[in-house]
Amino acid sequence: MERVVFTDGACKGNPGPGGWAWAINDEHFASGFGGDTTNQRMELTAAWRAVEALDGAIEVRSDSTYVVNCFNQQWHVGWRRRGWRNSQKQAVANRDLWEPFIDLVLGRRDVRFTWVKGHSGVPMNEFVDQLAVAASGGQGRYVVPDPVASTELIAPVADRDSAGGDRSGGDVDDVIEQHSLF
Repeated sequence: MERVVFTDGACKGNPGPGGWAWAINDEHFASGFGGDTTNQRMELTAAWRAVEALDGAIEVRSDSTYVVNCFNQQWHVGWRRRGWRNSQKQAVANRDLWEPFIDLVLGRRDVRFTWVKGHSGVPMNEFVDQLAVAASGGQGRYVVPDPVASTELIAPVADRDSAGGDRSGGDVDDVIEQHSLF
């Protein structure tokens, strides 16, 4: 049975502090913080984190055409064929996130993507938007590195300074709050 997961990303400024979130319902969700980032990176991170976290067939519903079209219009096929260049022959933005995420999705063969219009009253889309906006303010329980790196737990959020930096001196750029998955 396919589960539906909603994803969203937010950014205060572009670039600026960002947040991402995914949710199956209001009890099963995760959200996180990204330091100096972009909205596109947060949208992509939200979808990636959902696919990483959830086993079995899933439908990712996102208001990001950037994420949805990569798979539904198979942008990734052209990117790879052209040596990670887009149709305008420029380097594909966010390749460091796209490459492993695309490999994960294609390797699973049980993930599909559906676009949903943002800010249109779809309750779960509104919920993940609220989570992502809150996360862009640095709210969350744990600090972990960017999804490109290890997912090892680094430090509780209490170890973050008021500017969102890691007081321990490490390079921390992602906060995750995850609630029970089942």
